[in-house]
Amino acid sequence: MNRKIVNWLLTAVLLATVSLAEAQQPKKMPRIGYLFTGLVPPQEFQQGLREFGYIDGKNIVIEYRTAEGKEDRLPELAAELVRLKVDVIVAPGGAPAQAAKSATKTIPIVIMQGGDPVAMGLVASLARPGGNVTGITTIDVELTGKRLELLKETFPKVSRVAVLIRARNPGAASRLKETEVAARALGLGLQSLEVRGPNNFDSAFQTATKGRAHALIELPNPLFHYHRKLIVEFAAKNRFPSIFHSRDFVEAGGLMCYGEGNANALRRVVSYIDKIVKGTKPADLPVEQPTKFELVINLKTAKQIGLTIPPNVLARADRVIR
Repeated sequence: MNRKIVNWLLTAVLLATVSLAEAQQPKKMPRIGYLFTGLVPPQEFQQGLREFGYIDGKNIVIEYRTAEGKEDRLPELAAELVRLKVDVIVAPGGAPAQAAKSATKTIPIVIMQGGDPVAMGLVASLARPGGNVTGITTIDVELTGKRLELLKETFPKVSRVAVLIRARNPGAASRLKETEVAARALGLGLQSLEVRGPNNFDSAFQTATKGRAHALIELPNPLFHYHRKLIVEFAAKNRFPSIFHSRDFVEAGGLMCYGEGNANALRRVVSYIDKIVKGTKPADLPVEQPTKFELVINLKTAKQIGLTIPPNVLARADRVIR
């Protein structure tokens, strides 16, 4: 009987020691790779992480890898994240998404891009992505048509619109063609302004002024978002009516925007990260499309460049900057 008690006590002590040792071992922090084309990561991403309770360096590690506007560097940077054995790769934009997918078939990838992820070969379908890729799409083509419609309604005299497009970006050519279809339906002509990198904006702007464009839009791209201040200043200087995809442009001095908004999109990206690090497989997470859009108008900018926003358009705005 005494021997049984001693054995029981020894077993209990051993189990307690093992449990204590396991409890004292630091938990592995999830490591997230953020692969992007721009120069600095958007602040909205860090904000989204905080809203989900993640703090970089405290309970999560973020490995940022930027191509600094040079998309040919993306494959190398994606391979570097794979070697680091990150738990998830975030890839905003078509080029980062394709670079990440080419680099790994096992590490989960969360995309945020405006092209069709099915047509680009990133996922099998929106409802059932399959493989290791999921995330959100921003249905840019449909929204670009709506932006052109709002531009024409607000400024009926506009007949030729300059459109900023990221050259050599995956899906850019097809997105431009579909935008041209929407423009023709509204009786608008389009002038394509191809931007190859951060140093290419001046030549694109010169093309717009020489081509006698009357207004400006952009096909959303991380490079344009980062250089939004430069873009809205050009539009204001030339008194161009302009409409963009994100309120970030309007807050930087742009005239109008219609879209989901960069902050909300990145918040949804973080929700995917949260689910994946907690064990959900990317193949089980459908690719989401936005369902809520906002029209934001900057009346201060309109006054500065001598434009009048019709009352019927102003009444539909979700937010007005005065």
